[in-house]
Amino acid sequence: MNPDVVFLHGEVVTVDQQNRIAEAVAVKDGKIVAVGTSEEIRQMVGPHTKVVDLDGKSLLPGFIDSHLHIVSYGIDKMGVSCKALHIQSIQDILHDLRAQAAVLASGKWVRAWGFDETKIVEQRYPTREELDQVSTEHPIIIVRACNHISVVNSKALEQFSIDRHTPNPKGGIIERDGQGELTGRLLESAHFQKSKEVAFSDEEILQALSRVSADFVAAGITSVHDAGCLDTDGFRLMQQAVRSGIIKNRVYAMVCTMDSPEAFVNTMIAAGITTGVGDERFKIGPAKLFTDGSSSGPTIATRKPYTSNPEEYGILYYSQEELNRILTEAHKKGFQITVHAQGDRAIDMMLNCIEEAQKQHPREDARPRIEHAGITEPDLLERMKQLGVVPIPNPPFFYEYGEGYVKNYGERVNHMYPLRDFFDNGIIAAAGSDCPVTHYDPLFGIHMAVNRQSKQGTVIGANQRVTVLEAIRTYTWNGAYASFDETKKGSIEVGKLADLVVLSDSILQTSSEKINQLHVELTMINGDIVYQLKP
Repeated sequence: MNPDVVFLHGEVVTVDQQNRIAEAVAVKDGKIVAVGTSEEIRQMVGPHTKVVDLDGKSLLPGFIDSHLHIVSYGIDKMGVSCKALHIQSIQDILHDLRAQAAVLASGKWVRAWGFDETKIVEQRYPTREELDQVSTEHPIIIVRACNHISVVNSKALEQFSIDRHTPNPKGGIIERDGQGELTGRLLESAHFQKSKEVAFSDEEILQALSRVSADFVAAGITSVHDAGCLDTDGFRLMQQAVRSGIIKNRVYAMVCTMDSPEAFVNTMIAAGITTGVGDERFKIGPAKLFTDGSSSGPTIATRKPYTSNPEEYGILYYSQEELNRILTEAHKKGFQITVHAQGDRAIDMMLNCIEEAQKQHPREDARPRIEHAGITEPDLLERMKQLGVVPIPNPPFFYEYGEGYVKNYGERVNHMYPLRDFFDNGIIAAAGSDCPVTHYDPLFGIHMAVNRQSKQGTVIGANQRVTVLEAIRTYTWNGAYASFDETKKGSIEVGKLADLVVLSDSILQTSSEKINQLHVELTMINGDIVYQLKP
């Protein structure tokens, strides 16, 4: 039988175990059926075969973003973007909030996202009083870029039932000034617990998810590992969107909600659901908890004090005993387990937990993960290797937050998201954007893994740079491995799913400092072209 589609005359980066570079690929019934020279593949062409002449451009496996938040990004697209180019000050943000409030009915939420106090002239958060000047009829929330901190107005505090006497939740802070008055700032679990109350209708979220999927496929993302929704309704809507075709990307969904993730994990355990349930379109992923805070907040849990503050060690969500109890039970019942762990103290706790889980319930090839694995120093690397841990670092973080990392963590930046160390120690690490925390474009992520350069031009931890082929692997085969799918996708090999990406030029012939100038021209999922750049 003739192929449905063939790609000829290209730079086919197979990402197989030998990193072979081929010229051509044939696709039939959603699978790769041949990889070889253009002459070999041309002989397979039939009267109904679609022929794509790559003209020397790169053909890669579809990109896999191993850590992002689909629903959060969708919701953000409905609000004010503090990352917009014109946002230079608090007044610019307040102006956009007023414009949004003017078109919404009284009582509707006014939402902004992507805020970073280090990127505006005032170098501070808006105050509750400033937000009150925008509106006292609309609740207003501004979510920091890390998605771990927010600032709200008085109407929002009223709607959240928070007053000056409300105690801090475990793992969170309701900020107060020197007189005990609420500033409007909510940190970590205080933010997560309340942000889920910023309600949108199912229809609004599904419409937003359609736009999200369109963004992702245009960037060549064929599979995503969703790292958690605000609540279980978001998890439900994400499944519905995949089933109905609203989301075209394949989804590996972590069992996690931003508020009280242990409750969701326990519910899924009680329901008899485990990692792997589902199909090639939507599959249940690991049980996930949060152990510490945001690397840019900064609120991560460290073993030594912050360089910027000798009194600060960050925030922990659980004790070691609590973490062990929750995730050992998940491991026992067949779940892959993972945590959000940014600081070395949080990573150390998760490694202790994995050791305990495997001691009590030994299981081969459990592939425990650590999301972010922010500050991974040499002693932690060795333990990761011994335990078969799959870390999920975030190379794009250095662009937006690198200068803050140097300020807050000093020399520890040389061990942050350490892809070079992971490769050199035989640790399989898969990369994620953590979108909407940073931009989702995998080519930008590859660029950052190779260059590790901040927006200001500072190289952050040059010792952790990797090669272009290594960076591509973290966004392809390694991502497939992180979800137990390396025999199905992640490389261009016969029998694997036809999830493929065509770039605008040869990525291997492009100089490393210009990788971010490449773009995606075609995205294929399951043999179907789901995106093609118009000439």
